[in-house]
Amino acid sequence: MTALEKSFYSKASMYSFIVVLTLFGLMWIGTGRFSHMDWMLFGYMVSSFVFFIGMTVRLTSWMMRPATHEMIKRSIENMKSRKRQKRNARAIAKTMIDNIILQKFIFKRGVYRGIQHWLIAWGCIGSLAITFSLTFGWMHFKLVDPETYQVVVFNIPTLKMAANGLLANIFYEGLNITASMLMIGLVMALFQRIKSKDLKVTSRAEFDLFPLYILLAVTLSGLLLTVSYKLLGGWMHPELALMHQITVVIFLIYFPFGKLFHLPVRPLATAVPMNYTEARIGDTKECAGCAERYSTDDQIADVKTILDKQAFDLKNDNGDWLADYCPACRRKIRVMSQLNLPGQKTNPVPVQTNNGIHVPGFGRKRSESFYSSMNDKGDV
Repeated sequence: MTALEKSFYSKASMYSFIVVLTLFGLMWIGTGRFSHMDWMLFGYMVSSFVFFIGMTVRLTSWMMRPATHEMIKRSIENMKSRKRQKRNARAIAKTMIDNIILQKFIFKRGVYRGIQHWLIAWGCIGSLAITFSLTFGWMHFKLVDPETYQVVVFNIPTLKMAANGLLANIFYEGLNITASMLMIGLVMALFQRIKSKDLKVTSRAEFDLFPLYILLAVTLSGLLLTVSYKLLGGWMHPELALMHQITVVIFLIYFPFGKLFHLPVRPLATAVPMNYTEARIGDTKECAGCAERYSTDDQIADVKTILDKQAFDLKNDNGDWLADYCPACRRKIRVMSQLNLPGQKTNPVPVQTNNGIHVPGFGRKRSESFYSSMNDKGDV
């Protein structure tokens, strides 16, 4: 990749070019060499390209960080290991089901919060999947006969279904279903922020509330479109369509650069248990001080590499690292260093810090012997 990188200003620009070229190629295939382009979706298409370029730039910067780069490097090594194939597959499957699909880590903070986060997350994922599929022409519907539709994916005819059947209605109402999920989750989130005093203090309008307002604008304008053509005979449909397109464009451009960026990054968390959770035996790294196992060999090795790359000098005088000690021993080492006793690294003897002048405890009177001793010294 070195020769190719020289043709671009940076890695981010190189990857962005590759992503745009890939999207263009998939669009060329999906639309049958641009034979069935929907130009009403042109605004969505441009903003979608901006979305993917922004995501590429952010992900490139994120993956170039020492910690992330080391984790990806470790993941590739472990995926190649035949001894770890079953363990890797089990760890990835469990993490995907628990943390991505079911999002149990949020439900641990409360059922209400878990439901709202699950609805917002999958409402966004479903809406984005449908939007990109239609915008880039990866999927469209073909009328086979007056009563039958066929789903065409990347210009390949696939599933046939009755035009008025249940499956067809689910396809037609896909965006309305995901938008309804999103709307319920957003209302729950806003209600929680209004009711909770803690969230009122900790929430930042520009970072925590702004994405909710954008999502709310996109969802409301989209659902109003459905209300317009189904219940109001198309009343203000062109104006509502333009309003919805503007909100979607703002949302797609904002997505890679705000709080919502954590949505595509979250699946990469599957690498953590795959790399740093040992099977059955648990911790494998022994503490250099007390000899107790406190972590895994891979994790400590990666910590040392990351700290070294970031020029953090956390080596001890005897050549080992603080990372070679368990948390309890690290605290002892830190205390002994502050007491100017660096030689005693573990199991230190308690040091008497009372100098005989200050008596421990508040509001306790000094003994008469204290004042008499001071008088004898001539200090009073």
